[in-house]
Amino acid sequence: MTKSKVVAVVPAAGVGSRMQADRPKQYLTIGAHTILEHTLLKLAAHPDIARVIVALSPDDEYFPGLAISKATWLTTVKGGNSRADSVRNALNALAEDEWALVHDAARPCVNEDDLDQLIAMTLQPDFCGAILATPVRDTMKRAVANAKVPQTIAHTESRDNLWHALTPQLFPAKTLAQAIDQALVAGATVTDEASAMEFAGHQVLLIDSDPANIKITHPADLPLAQFYLQQGLVETSHTGNFLQ
Repeated sequence: MTKSKVVAVVPAAGVGSRMQADRPKQYLTIGAHTILEHTLLKLAAHPDIARVIVALSPDDEYFPGLAISKATWLTTVKGGNSRADSVRNALNALAEDEWALVHDAARPCVNEDDLDQLIAMTLQPDFCGAILATPVRDTMKRAVANAKVPQTIAHTESRDNLWHALTPQLFPAKTLAQAIDQALVAGATVTDEASAMEFAGHQVLLIDSDPANIKITHPADLPLAQFYLQQGLVETSHTGNFLQ
């Protein structure tokens, strides 16, 4: 796969209400930069990624004030009411022969080795794409549905063959667009790109990756992400990189 064929897509239209912050979580800062800036710069720095497309809320008042908004490698599109809608809008900006590498805005700690592995393994002929993931290591409990006492245990789930789905997730742009359209028309639940591909009957490869690639969702995640970034997983200290 050549550099010209891989385009990073970042849905960033959500509000992240579980962070209990005064702004969408992607605009909280770690060090000198916002979470979104860390994420976008990491993707743009990879040699196999040609450009980055970010889907923003029509009411976004924060992004235009960031220096990165003027980067020549960055394109913005209108986000939708759901993640699937935002990704689908971004896919309209890709050519049919390009690959969409979809990554969460709030995952700034993805490392280059995992990106390398994801892009390389996607070339496997028996699969229509791949996602970063980590095997489930903890004991899994299923809660009782509609229990009188909230969050009581129904039973223990086997963790055999269970994986935590991460991002990026990489698929041919045309195939992913068709899969999302099919799932949305059918009213299927689309929580990530792989779920749309699964619904359409495609085989998706799991890439065992670094569990440090966390998604910042709750307030306690912020200092952990800061720690990982300080260990050198992402280098974004030079603001001049924004516009190159």
